[in-house]
Amino acid sequence: MEGVELRTYVFLDSMQPQFASFVATTARGYLPVAGEAALYVEVAPGMAINRVTDIALKKNDVRPALQVVERAFGTLEVHGESQAEVREAGSHILAHLGKSVGDRLRPSVLASEIITNVDPYQTMLINRNRQGMMILGGETLYILEVQPAGYAVLAANEAEKAASIKLVDLRPVGAFGRVYLAGSEASIAAAASAAQAALEQIEGRVAETGRR
Repeated sequence: MEGVELRTYVFLDSMQPQFASFVATTARGYLPVAGEAALYVEVAPGMAINRVTDIALKKNDVRPALQVVERAFGTLEVHGESQAEVREAGSHILAHLGKSVGDRLRPSVLASEIITNVDPYQTMLINRNRQGMMILGGETLYILEVQPAGYAVLAANEAEKAASIKLVDLRPVGAFGRVYLAGSEASIAAAASAAQAALEQIEGRVAETGRR
């Protein structure tokens, strides 16, 4: 499809309990449950995501939890019980766009920071703006910022697979994606390592890292 850029293409084999619950809490579409497979696709310009959604839903047994149409970027999430159906939906999307998985942008980590023994006053500020679990004073906080934004979902889901942590907030749309995790120092260290390792394994084109 001429003029459409594939920014993010992420397949999740099994949505983790907190991740799935977060999507169900924040999305306006058909809500997923833990264990289902999911696909996140982000394109530019944003309006192109409408046809991408049409292709995915007409050809496969999947359901959309999220469709965000911004001027610059458009994001779609589809999920289902069958990994094969979700993967096939992705194949149909790629065929429609005339792209391969390798045409997606590689994730670029813009910030990755661990803060130990977070002050209770700072946790209050974080909790006022979070949509997931609450962080408590004394816990360790992990903050990740990534571009394109859609890769935040991969980081969050893989982090939850690796360690017993709390998913405080997840922002997978817009110019930059962000993940906020909380837990013990050891758990956060393991989660951060898993998140970064998952992002490093993504192959694709090199993204521009300059802020807009």
